[in-house]
Amino acid sequence: MLKLFYSAAVYMVLGVASGLYYRELTKLTDFPAGQSTQLGEVHGHLLTLGFVVFLLVLVLEKLFVLSRSPLFTWFFWVYNAGLVLTVGMMIWHGTSTVLGGSFGAALSGIAGLGHITIATGLALLFVALGQRITADVREGNAGVVNTAGVTTNRAG
Repeated sequence: MLKLFYSAAVYMVLGVASGLYYRELTKLTDFPAGQSTQLGEVHGHLLTLGFVVFLLVLVLEKLFVLSRSPLFTWFFWVYNAGLVLTVGMMIWHGTSTVLGGSFGAALSGIAGLGHITIATGLALLFVALGQRITADVREGNAGVVNTAGVTTNRAG
């Protein structure tokens, strides 16, 4: 659970920092206000796909102990790799746009691989969640919540 918490915290800090980077770089270079750049989207991607997703997965871990599924570790690393690759390409593309540089089609292809990797990570998360829910039903633990070491039954 700690690695989920730390991941959420890191993505929150990176999200805020990326917003600061975007604002300061565009001010420093006199980039025209309102002109589109992917750099402006990095902030939202990091906060939503990083911070919020890992907070939600942390809640799911608390409820279903997702880490008992062997696919959970795969989800964690595949999803993180996809997010880092996608955001890295967005930063590169956006910074290049602000500085007036050019970028090749390969950059879009690499960013596409990042998106595919994120989708693969999410699929792994759903399979791991399905495994844990199915295991809870088989073990008769459906409706049982473990909160601070106290087990209670929601149904009764």
